[in-house]
Amino acid sequence: MAITIKDVAQLANVAPSTVSRVIANNPRISEKTKVRVRKAMNKLGYHPNFIARSLANQSTRIIGLVLPSSSNDYYQNPFFPTILQGLSEGAQENHYSLLLGTGKTEDEIYEGVVNMVQGGMVDGIILMYSRMNDHILTYLRARDFPFVIIGKPYDFLEEITYVDNDNVLAAEQATDYLIQLGHERIGFIGGDVTLVMTHDRLLGYERALKRAGIDRRREYTLHEDFLHEGGQAAAKRLLAIDEPPTALVVSDDLMALGIVHSLREMGVRTPEEMSIVSFNNVIFSELSLPALTSVDINIFDLGYQAAKGIIQRLQTGDTPVGSIIPHHFVERHSCRPIKQGAMALTY
Repeated sequence: MAITIKDVAQLANVAPSTVSRVIANNPRISEKTKVRVRKAMNKLGYHPNFIARSLANQSTRIIGLVLPSSSNDYYQNPFFPTILQGLSEGAQENHYSLLLGTGKTEDEIYEGVVNMVQGGMVDGIILMYSRMNDHILTYLRARDFPFVIIGKPYDFLEEITYVDNDNVLAAEQATDYLIQLGHERIGFIGGDVTLVMTHDRLLGYERALKRAGIDRRREYTLHEDFLHEGGQAAAKRLLAIDEPPTALVVSDDLMALGIVHSLREMGVRTPEEMSIVSFNNVIFSELSLPALTSVDINIFDLGYQAAKGIIQRLQTGDTPVGSIIPHHFVERHSCRPIKQGAMALTY
């Protein structure tokens, strides 16, 4: 004889509707009640039929994930599996699954999102990027479809649920660190110029230079892919400048690693002749030679909180406000003072 929700409710001494809410991990049910109901479920060997529940509730319990069109960059970059781990854990805790949208071009990705939404394939969507003038975001807003952005929205900041770091502050601190080491010729290597993250980190870099009274040299600002090859291309372009920088703020550890390798091949030592601060603090930043000084943006938490945010919206109908994930500075061996007696700052 099959065990039912009513059997669980009777053993736990609660209403069947309460059991349903516990299965859905509804935040309005107390932890004490959740523990009691789950104990009853375990004792009876009850396993929820999520397919039947989804049909009854007109819910798929699936969240769509949308990558930017340069998705190959994500597959090669350690950032991707780490943020996916956070997304998966946040979803699994609430019995949701993830569906990864794919496409090599923006048009293909847009078509995939339309299919997800209009085909009823997902309950909500997480955009794993924030881009200026993004037509996917415009489409989701026009349809009033639940979504969350990993990254600060370019527009409608007060109306969109998002999870991000304070990228302006993080880049400002990274640049300040190099300035305190005595560097004045400081370059910035960013990613896709349409990404809000790139815009914010460039703004933080510029603010730090301006506050220190250092003129920004446009030839010191380059944009490449978040890949090892992108860093190699940046290094070659920088060394072709008549007066190359002595220090760099690099928006990604993988790019920074490519820069270090290319500089070494061209006879430029890090940090003796080029200091580098990068972002993300992925595993190989510590294993690199030299180990990279990096801004840890808590990648796992970005994914985890994005999953929690979309599920909260789906379960309660509320639109949570933006969430800022803290970052911290990890000082290693890729920077050194350019002037005798300069002191480093630690954040």
